[in-house]
Amino acid sequence: MHRLRTCAARLRPITASQTARTLSQQRPAALTRTFQPNRHYTAPVAAEPFLNGTSSNYVEEMYYAWLENPKSVHKSWDIFFRNANAGAPPGTAYQSPPPLGTSLAGLSQVQSLVGAQPNVEKLVEDHLAVQSLIRAYQIRGHHVAQLDPLGIMDADLDSCVPTDIITSSDKLGFYGLDESDLDKVFRLPTTTFIGGDESALPLREIIRRLEMAYCQHIGVEFMFINDLDQCQWIRQKFERPGVMHFTLEEKRTLLARMIRSTRFEEFLQRKWSSEKRFGLEGCESLIPALKTIIDKSSENGVESVIMGMPHRGRLNVLANVIRKELEQIFCQFDSKLEAADEGSGDVKYHLGMYHRRINRVSDRNITLSLVANPSHLEAVNPVVQGKTKAEQFYCGDTDGNRVMSILLHGDAAFAGQGIVYETFHLSDLPSYTTHGTVHVVANNQIGFTTDPRMARSSPYPTDVARVVNAPIFHVNADDPEAVMYVCNVAAEWRATFHKDVVVDLVCYRRNGHNEMDEPMFTQPLMYKQIKKQKGVMQKYAEKLIAEGSVTRQEYEEEIAKYDKICEEAYTRSKDEKILHIKHWLDSPWPGLTRILKGRGEMIKNRTVDWALGEYMAFGSLLKEGIHVRLSGQDVERGTFSHRHHVLHDQNVDKRICIPMNHISPNQAPYTVCNSSLSEYGVLGFELGFAMASPNALILWEAQFGDFHNTAQCIIDQFICPGQAKWVRQNGIVLLLPHGMEGMGPEHSSARPERFLQMCNDDPDVFPKITEDFAVRQLYDCNWIVVNCSNPGNFFHVMRRQILMPFRKPLIMFTPKSLLRHPEARSSFDEMLPGTHFQRLIPDSGPAAANPAGVKRLIFCTGKIYYELTRERKARSMEDTIAICRMEQLSPFPFDLVKAETEKYPNADLVWCQEEHKNQGYYDYVKPRMRTTIDRVKPVWYAGRGPAAAPATGNKAAHQQELSRFLDNALNLDAFKDHA
Repeated sequence: MHRLRTCAARLRPITASQTARTLSQQRPAALTRTFQPNRHYTAPVAAEPFLNGTSSNYVEEMYYAWLENPKSVHKSWDIFFRNANAGAPPGTAYQSPPPLGTSLAGLSQVQSLVGAQPNVEKLVEDHLAVQSLIRAYQIRGHHVAQLDPLGIMDADLDSCVPTDIITSSDKLGFYGLDESDLDKVFRLPTTTFIGGDESALPLREIIRRLEMAYCQHIGVEFMFINDLDQCQWIRQKFERPGVMHFTLEEKRTLLARMIRSTRFEEFLQRKWSSEKRFGLEGCESLIPALKTIIDKSSENGVESVIMGMPHRGRLNVLANVIRKELEQIFCQFDSKLEAADEGSGDVKYHLGMYHRRINRVSDRNITLSLVANPSHLEAVNPVVQGKTKAEQFYCGDTDGNRVMSILLHGDAAFAGQGIVYETFHLSDLPSYTTHGTVHVVANNQIGFTTDPRMARSSPYPTDVARVVNAPIFHVNADDPEAVMYVCNVAAEWRATFHKDVVVDLVCYRRNGHNEMDEPMFTQPLMYKQIKKQKGVMQKYAEKLIAEGSVTRQEYEEEIAKYDKICEEAYTRSKDEKILHIKHWLDSPWPGLTRILKGRGEMIKNRTVDWALGEYMAFGSLLKEGIHVRLSGQDVERGTFSHRHHVLHDQNVDKRICIPMNHISPNQAPYTVCNSSLSEYGVLGFELGFAMASPNALILWEAQFGDFHNTAQCIIDQFICPGQAKWVRQNGIVLLLPHGMEGMGPEHSSARPERFLQMCNDDPDVFPKITEDFAVRQLYDCNWIVVNCSNPGNFFHVMRRQILMPFRKPLIMFTPKSLLRHPEARSSFDEMLPGTHFQRLIPDSGPAAANPAGVKRLIFCTGKIYYELTRERKARSMEDTIAICRMEQLSPFPFDLVKAETEKYPNADLVWCQEEHKNQGYYDYVKPRMRTTIDRVKPVWYAGRGPAAAPATGNKAAHQQELSRFLDNALNLDAFKDHA
């Protein structure tokens, strides 16, 4: 007692606030909770007070009061302090208060447990330390969970283990504990369920159970949620021992779903090996994940599920979740399939489906709807939410008990697309809430070719969900049972709290971005590991066979059963006609060394293709001290695997070489950088960069030209009218891949009509032609719109952009098929000193030698030139038809068009384009051509008819359209009826 009083006398001058500050210095800030001290010490105590969240300040104040007068505290505290003072081991100092009427002798016996004198301050510290340790696992245990199936990446992009997570006995010192404390028993606080029915456990077992709950194949983020009941609910779901238990029937069902998911992709790969399908390989557990969410939601009363998802795994979801007939999916691969009359159609991995069926688990009717979506990742999110809200409204579902939404995401898009954040912020607004959405992220740990370390600044792609207090369940997708468990919990969370929840399926992508892509170019180490990786279906089957849940024969019979279903559906899909599969691409891209070797051969022959022309344009500017910055999605390699400006060591991670930074000793730096999966934000960033750097060539490349529309605000508000509004010049370059090649309505058109519509030149006024006419036009325009047909001209327009004495934005429509077209080549001679950019390239063949005999002069732009010349040659019409390429559309080359029309006095005039009549260039070009010729002749149109969508998604329909308008352009009798 003397020692205790001495200690108390030493501590007494320290105030409660000082004690709190001391504790906060000793413990991580996130683990320290300060309570308002309650100075009335009469409340009954059910357990050791400080173990139930009571402030150490409160305990200390009571201890001082007890020292002065033991009767000033409740009897339970009196007993605790007496036993602790007598040396009771941790966890045993508390004794229930004696019943009324207990004699003084009996009370004395209860109080006298042991005779040693302990340090009560150390006892309190140790128990608080264990509480802090438990809280550390709850907060940060997910950082050390085994989430990557490949075992090479950290899902949180950080290999460091948090200081407060116990990975070895020497880390106990962080808490003021040591190895001798591992076998001491500590009472568990009410903020954990690891004890199950036990109220106290040895420290060693506490750590083991925390590791099992938070550091295995599931990582749980939830401690940022500010609702205690919700946190307790999640703790109970993941901490209670034995919660992840599955019946034999559940395991067999799970295996059957894994078989369907896996064998569906393998069947498509066997039948259509050269078709893009964006298969699910590497994330096959997505199918049982979705089915589990739907099963549990159906059991909870949901009657309608509305889903939105990107392209990866879409066909598999249609087949095995929505239950679209397999023959309908298979016939989509038929190149002869006719497009619907009322629309363009779309590629198969964009299409949606509506289906009502019986859910076999709940034995209830359920309607499943998968909303059709564009390639603009995450754009479908608010559409799904609006559709869900409408269905809830019209059926009177005010709480979302009957109608719900599920949104699937890719990891790069989830982090990169701002619409994700915006949609989350609608989730709890009264007029927009859908009462909880289950978000499932197929976390490939790669975005097309962009490493996640270059794609986001947050630890996880899912961190945006924290802004609305949505719990996030990370799970290793190669553990199907863990996946099934977290999906059950996610569905129950949504049903219980009617709030958003995220399931992060950490997986991999066995193939490239699509089946035609070669991922070894940019992720060699990852894909070496993937090639060694055993499939999740096989691993799970071996696990069940080893534990006796299924036999190998049953497993093989289940595979054969589903394979038969696929084969029979394939036969029906032919509909008794011969099915000729026309491959969209002949073969995967060639190897990288082959690309570099090919460039070397071209240099020997003094010719360049598009990629080499770009390389030489940038290189020549760098050598002249001009900084070049190229940014966008996958620009380092190039969307079409053509650029390869960053070379990756095939054996050493993150070891790269950028050859263009090693051209000459005094060159300017070259910056080429894969961006996050954002257009709006990234284009705005590059625009600002260009504003600050007038002497640098700043380029932003869209992955496909179509994708600039999600950055339309930047284009409309800043780039197009920037000089007029703010008298501020800007030389930013937009590279927009464009061309109609049968790739559907969202991978074809960069919408040239939009840019041309916003050009500020007058179509009805023929300008005064002066010696400096071309330069004056550039100075007066609001931006420049160009569509080059050869790499030499592209080389010159890139250089002109920075060598002009002023700055104008350049809208550059770049090719796709011309990147490797054998005729789309230029000679070194076209890029030597004295050569320049050609605004218009006239015909230089037999027609030009005898212009009086030419019957038709066709103007065009871009890649359609090569299709026209091929067809003209096939028809032996090279003497009678001249073809002229308009490389610069705006400012319009009035002077050059006038010269060409006057050169062929007997020719009728045709504008030919591959775009639809209400799109492309026709509405811009026609009035200017008419002004040029004083309207003495009509300007006929050859091209596709008007349409709502930019292109068909059907290959056969595309080819028919092309043949039709080429015939129109070259048929000399085509327009006589209209003359």
